[in-house]
Amino acid sequence: MSKPLIGVTTYLEPAKWGVWDMPAALLPAGYPRLVQAAGGLAALLPPDDPALAESVVSRLDGLVIAGGADVEPVRYGAEPDSRTGPPARDRDAWELALIRAALESGTPLLGICRGLQLLNVALGGTLVQHLDGHVGGVGVFGRHTVKPVPGTRYAEIVPEESSVPTYHHQSVDRLADALVASAYAEDGTVEAVELPGAGWALGVQWHPEAGEDDRVMSALVAAASAN
Repeated sequence: MSKPLIGVTTYLEPAKWGVWDMPAALLPAGYPRLVQAAGGLAALLPPDDPALAESVVSRLDGLVIAGGADVEPVRYGAEPDSRTGPPARDRDAWELALIRAALESGTPLLGICRGLQLLNVALGGTLVQHLDGHVGGVGVFGRHTVKPVPGTRYAEIVPEESSVPTYHHQSVDRLADALVASAYAEDGTVEAVELPGAGWALGVQWHPEAGEDDRVMSALVAAASAN
């Protein structure tokens, strides 16, 4: 039985390695490793022409929108907060197009951190541009407990409260009408969202690729295998 092909979006950033210093398509190794551990094949998707998104998604069995830069506030009709990071406009446009293509085609979709936020924005929601207490320090993951909402897809995957690795300063503000919240932090922050119905679309605010619990990714890979 062939393994499902899971596309994972990447950064496009200046980088240094060996004797080289040049732009690079980057992705923390935890993402492809988590896909592989869950039984999938990882295909990295650097920013590209949004017009190609439908064609790209048609070749995938599942899609992961990875964490990264803040979503540009203009995408949800807001002015930038002074603490909002610089925009990644090419990545915003590419990943929003991928999300819409996945939703239209029924391709299983998992949004991680920024990916959850983009899923909410793609469907008409808005974001809190800054919150405190969800990082361990600059470049250091924190941890906190998330509580699943009974009856949701996420609760079927992870039925108990669990401690998760976190690194975010933005979160859901107004939840898109099409989505339901499926997990919360103790401070009330929405930590997981999903699209109810027959399709498979889930977003988590934390970073499963930085932890040891592969159940969320395994659920995506299982959905991709069955799709």
